[in-house]
Amino acid sequence: MTGPPGDANARGAEATRSPKDGNAHGAKVTRWPKAGDALGDLLRWPVLALALGAWELAARARDSVFFPPPSRIGRHAYDLWFSGPGGRLFLTDAALDTIGPSLGRMAAGFLLATAVGIALGIAIGRSRRAYALCDPVLQFARAVPPPALVPVFVVVLDFGTPMQVTSIVFSAVWPVLINTAEGARNTDPLRLEVAAVLRLTPAERLGYVIVPSALPRIFAGLRLSLSLALILMVFSELLPGTENGIGFTLTDAQSRSDLLTVWAALALLGVLGYLLNTGLLAVERRLLNPGRRHDQ
Repeated sequence: MTGPPGDANARGAEATRSPKDGNAHGAKVTRWPKAGDALGDLLRWPVLALALGAWELAARARDSVFFPPPSRIGRHAYDLWFSGPGGRLFLTDAALDTIGPSLGRMAAGFLLATAVGIALGIAIGRSRRAYALCDPVLQFARAVPPPALVPVFVVVLDFGTPMQVTSIVFSAVWPVLINTAEGARNTDPLRLEVAAVLRLTPAERLGYVIVPSALPRIFAGLRLSLSLALILMVFSELLPGTENGIGFTLTDAQSRSDLLTVWAALALLGVLGYLLNTGLLAVERRLLNPGRRHDQ
């Protein structure tokens, strides 16, 4: 038998109550993290430790100068870049001359590509005619391998930082632009109709409707662009005329047959890529789930 209608309504109101509102007695509702997320966090570091351990054992068994163990690579990287004074965050002069310029070029190229890609992507995505006209050009530009364009920029801009930043921007802008255009184009029509009923201005529609709807696609493009920016940063620094940076360190160490420094630079690139991607994912979660908390 079913209960009285009043009980059913009470149960329905209780089921739809927000966690922030608490339960019927005013108690605080705790939202626990998902089990899959917790398990992934627990397994991440043991898997990495196992991989490094297998590498260590294989390298020591091989005992080859071309395949050093990660313990030697880590010690060499520490002595080379991270054994400086505490006032400089333990960075050595070599680190400032290697990591700083590379991150500066990459940041400049990535930020410019982000700004241009989002602005043009929204403008193209909100116009059917502009999207139809530009889509073939965008697909063609995306299909061109980014390193293949570097010689073109060398001819136009010559060697140096402007060429390096331009090559990063030109290669990293397409994923952001295309994903932003798709996100803006696929904005829910019902939301646009509600915005029209509320008589929102074009700027308000952009800020409250279009950009929030396109954010998941925008961040998908940003993750791809971040990887391309890292690749192009290194590739542009491998060219003649470069005097600093991680790419320059790679070519210089290779020319001196300093294989330990080559491996250290490769490991540094992997760590930087992981840290940058983790930071971008944290920003994405913060913007897409602003009210999400483990304990609320």
